[in-house]
Amino acid sequence: MIRAFLFTCFAVALFAQEEHGYTTADIQSGGQRFLQNCASCHGPDGDAVPDANLSSGRFRRAVTDEDLLRIIRNGIPGTPMPPGNYSEAQARTIVAYLRSMGRAGTAGRVAGIAGDEGRGKTIVLGSGRCLNCHRVNGEGGFLGPDLNDVGSLRRKSDLERALVDPNAEIRVDNHTIRVVERDKKEVRARLLNQDTYRLQGIDNSGKLLTIPKDGLESFEVMKTSPMPSYKSRLSAQELADVVSYLTSLKVGIR
Repeated sequence: MIRAFLFTCFAVALFAQEEHGYTTADIQSGGQRFLQNCASCHGPDGDAVPDANLSSGRFRRAVTDEDLLRIIRNGIPGTPMPPGNYSEAQARTIVAYLRSMGRAGTAGRVAGIAGDEGRGKTIVLGSGRCLNCHRVNGEGGFLGPDLNDVGSLRRKSDLERALVDPNAEIRVDNHTIRVVERDKKEVRARLLNQDTYRLQGIDNSGKLLTIPKDGLESFEVMKTSPMPSYKSRLSAQELADVVSYLTSLKVGIR
């Protein structure tokens, strides 16, 4: 009896592990769909509908990923939840994102702290030196991603995590390359694309680069983020202020 019970528990745990084995690209794609199509009702953090906090990782009407898939595609009759016009593959990326929300939880240090958007803007555009690598309203560098629509693309908890632990998740479109040419000149750029023969990137001045690999002494795709951690540089209040400002950055809203 005990052996059978332990085997059942192990099998369920193994199934859950395999079932949720989504890639970073799946989660990012699903996050974009969620924020574009679902956040108007559920909120960007998934907690705007009473008794349906999606960021908790627990769902009243779903246990498995297949349950979530059916709800996303078919809706819930008799409720405001409409059917979604998604292919199965598209809906599955939303499932991947919902599962990632449950794992990530809510913001840590800034939870319960009201951020001030104006103070956050002052830090981002000034003392935080964020524009050394990022762009806001046409100002700044190109080594990091453009922040003009970051409030539509990232949750508050994602933004806080990116600030305090930039290496926790390096998105597929944010990798940096370090190139050493034959004359020992070193170039760093944000990777846009690569194939067998060449690298394509953009340097911090905005110059598009096409670099033949056979003309290089070495190159590497960096496994760490060039962004510094603000964990010890900003207080909890300052982090909340910065997150508040970044959340406000949406296309057409300044």
